[in-house]
Amino acid sequence: MENLQLVLPEILISIIIMFLLIFGVYKKNSSSLVYNLSTLGLVLILAVVINLDSNVEISLFNNSYSVDNLSRFMKILLILSGIFVMLSSTKYIQINKINKIEYPILILCSILGMMVMISSNDLIVFYIGLELQSLALYVLASFNRDNILSTESGLKYFVLSALSSGLLLYGCSLIYGFSETTNFFEILKNTKDAQYGLTFGIVFILVGLAFKISAVPFHMWAPDVYQGSPTSVTLFFALLPKIAALTIFIRFLYIPFFELIDQWQMIIIFLSIASMIFGAVAAIGQKNLKRLIAYSSISHMGYALAGLSTGTVQGAHSSITYMTIYLVMNLAFFSCLFMLKRNEKYFESIEDLSGLSKNHPLLSLALLAILFSLAGIPPLAGFFAKFYIFLAVINEKMYFLAVVGLLATVVAAFYYLRIIKIIYFDPEKEKYETKHNLGLKFTLVISTLFIIAYFIYPSGVIEMISQININ
Repeated sequence: MENLQLVLPEILISIIIMFLLIFGVYKKNSSSLVYNLSTLGLVLILAVVINLDSNVEISLFNNSYSVDNLSRFMKILLILSGIFVMLSSTKYIQINKINKIEYPILILCSILGMMVMISSNDLIVFYIGLELQSLALYVLASFNRDNILSTESGLKYFVLSALSSGLLLYGCSLIYGFSETTNFFEILKNTKDAQYGLTFGIVFILVGLAFKISAVPFHMWAPDVYQGSPTSVTLFFALLPKIAALTIFIRFLYIPFFELIDQWQMIIIFLSIASMIFGAVAAIGQKNLKRLIAYSSISHMGYALAGLSTGTVQGAHSSITYMTIYLVMNLAFFSCLFMLKRNEKYFESIEDLSGLSKNHPLLSLALLAILFSLAGIPPLAGFFAKFYIFLAVINEKMYFLAVVGLLATVVAAFYYLRIIKIIYFDPEKEKYETKHNLGLKFTLVISTLFIIAYFIYPSGVIEMISQININ
C-alpha cells in the first residue's frame, strides 16, 4: 500500500481518463465539460505530486520504477505545462471546431505516458510509457481532419516516429542481449563485461531519443508537424514531450551508461553542435511563425544537450534549468500567437505581425521581452538559461562547444530581431480582436512576468534544481 501511495498521481490520472471517457460517451454535448474536468483533474494531480515527500528516493516494483527528486520535479514541470496549455487554448479549439471529448482525453493519455517515462528505471517500463505518449500524439497531430495540413502532419509524424521507435526498440533489445537485464541499475553492473556490445545499443537508443526532441539530423518531422498541427497541439508538442525526453536522456546517460561516457559523449556533442548551428541558420528564411519556432526549438535542444554532454551533475542541472526557462518562453510565445485573431480566424505568418505595436502596445511589449529572451539577451530569463549551460561546458574545458554555442546564439539573434523590427517599424495592419478568455491572459501575464523578473531572484529556480540527485 505504501508503494501505491507513491504512484498515486499515475493511478489518479488513469482513473480520471477512464471516468471522462465513459462520461463523455454517455452524456451528449459534453465536450466543454470534459475539457474543464480534464483541466481540474490536472490541478488535482499537481497537488498530489507536490505533496509527495521530497525526502523519499525509492525504486518500486522490483526496481523498475523510481520515485525521487528528479521524477518529482519533472512531473511538476510536466503537469504545470499541461495545465497552462489547456488554459491558453480553450478558445482556439472551440473556434477551430476540434473541441471533441477525445481531445482532452488524448492529452491526459499522453501525459500519463510521459509520467511513466519520467519515473522509468527499466527498459520495458520506459518503452511502454513512450508508446502510450506517442500513440496519443499521432492522433492529436492529425486531429483537425478537415485541414489537409493537419492530416499530412499526423501521417508524417506517425511514419517517422514509428521508424525511430523501431530503432529505439532494437537498441533496447541489444542492451538486453548483452547485459542480460532490462533494469538500469543491473545494466550498470554489467557495463564492463559487455562494453562494445552495449555501445551499439546506446547508439540506437540515442537516435530514437534524438528524434523525440527533434535534434539534428533527426529533426525532419518538426517544421512540418509544427506548422500543420492545430496551434494548441503544436504548443503541446513544443513543451511536454521535451520534458519527458530530457529526463530519459538523464536517466540513460547518468545511470546505466555513466561508465561508458567515452562512448556516448562525442555523440551528444555532435547532436548538440549540429542542432545549434542548423536551428540557427535554417530559421532565417522562414515566413511562418510556427515553422520558425520549430527551427528555434531544434536550436534550443542543442543547448540543452550541450549541458548533458559534460557528463557532470552541474551539466545535468544546467540542462534542467535551461529546459524550465525554455518552457516558459515557449508558453509565452504561443499565448501571443493565440491573440492574433480577427473575425474568428487565427493568423500565424510573420507578416501578420506588421506594425503590431501601433494597435496593440502591451502585446507587442510582451513579444519584445519574449523574443529578446529567446535570443538570450540580458537581463531576461533566456540569458541566464544559456549562461548556466556555458558555465557547465567551460568548467569541463569544452571550449569548442562553448564557442559554437555563442556563435549560434549570435546568428539566431538575427531572426528574433527581424520579427521585432516588423512589429515596431513596419506599416500597421488591421487591428486584431482584444477580447480573449481569462485563461489565455493569465498564462501570458504569468509567463511574461517570469521572463522579465527572473533576474531579481534567479537562485530560486537554481536552489530547487540543485536538490535533485542525478545519479
